[in-house]
Amino acid sequence: MPDIVNDLDAAAWDRWEAFVDACPEATFFHKAGWSRVIEDSFGQQTHFLYAERDGEIRGVLPLVHVRSRLFGNRLVSNAFCVGGGPAAVDDQAAAALDRRAEELLESLNAEYIEYRDPARPHADWGRKEGLYASFDRPIEADEDANLKQIPRKQRAVVRKALKSDLTDEVDEDMGRCWELFALGVRNLGTPVFARRYFDTLKREFGDACDALTVCRGGRPLTSVLNFYFRDRVMPYYTGAEPEARRLGAADFMYWRLMRRAVERGYTVFDFGRSKLGTGPHSFKKNWGFEGRPVALEFKMKGDRPLPDVNPNNPKYRMMIAAWKRLPLPVANLIGPIIGRQVG
Repeated sequence: MPDIVNDLDAAAWDRWEAFVDACPEATFFHKAGWSRVIEDSFGQQTHFLYAERDGEIRGVLPLVHVRSRLFGNRLVSNAFCVGGGPAAVDDQAAAALDRRAEELLESLNAEYIEYRDPARPHADWGRKEGLYASFDRPIEADEDANLKQIPRKQRAVVRKALKSDLTDEVDEDMGRCWELFALGVRNLGTPVFARRYFDTLKREFGDACDALTVCRGGRPLTSVLNFYFRDRVMPYYTGAEPEARRLGAADFMYWRLMRRAVERGYTVFDFGRSKLGTGPHSFKKNWGFEGRPVALEFKMKGDRPLPDVNPNNPKYRMMIAAWKRLPLPVANLIGPIIGRQVG
């Protein structure tokens, strides 16, 4: 019996969530709540598709139609996330989702489909590798064993930070985290997402989302917004004051996040995706994490070249350099207008 592909609606919401919880290929970025988060925060249209056979969901595909004068008209699975390519239990369901995505490519007059970190490669799609790596590993429950997972030089930095007067606090309100994130991305030359996006993430995902903030003398120095899924904790958005690096505040923060996660029963630390050759990539390797190559796949309309929407593209260098010089209030005012188009 062929698979039937439908759009997510309220009637299928719980079944979608149950499938994501059970499917080995599914991740936090396949959760149904992203459809509301993306539409409410960025105003982009979602097409969350599920393949059904004999009354059971066999695969899901969280597609977002991202329209931008700067970055093109495209279908991304899952936009504003680092993953979210099709998740399916077999090739038949995956193929049904692909067919429906290609129909949307035509009907929406988009330029291409992009799958982020897909579990099932497509031999006939364009593919980019060598841009990103993803990092994760088990967290040792024993504190001493956990410390020994960190290479000696970096472990000394962590120990020093632990002996300092730094403190950590879990925030239910996203305000402090967003303010530090906004500062950090401005300094990198990247438009910030609107504050309401962070608030919407917390409202939608509840206990599966929080922020850990590190302070000194009551002053916030660095903060990270985290997701929790199955057995893993995922630090996702972070930002810091300039002096945080000198004080080892980030090392303190990630260590405390690990230990707090162990207390809650989580066993895997998912350090996320980083661009090769960047500071975050080196930082994660210094912590002893081994990178896993991440691929992007593209189904192009016609004979278009593969897109190159990333900060390493030379055509964005002048824009990035100018953005770094903007006063923070100005960057925070106009950044969300551009950020909603990035995807």
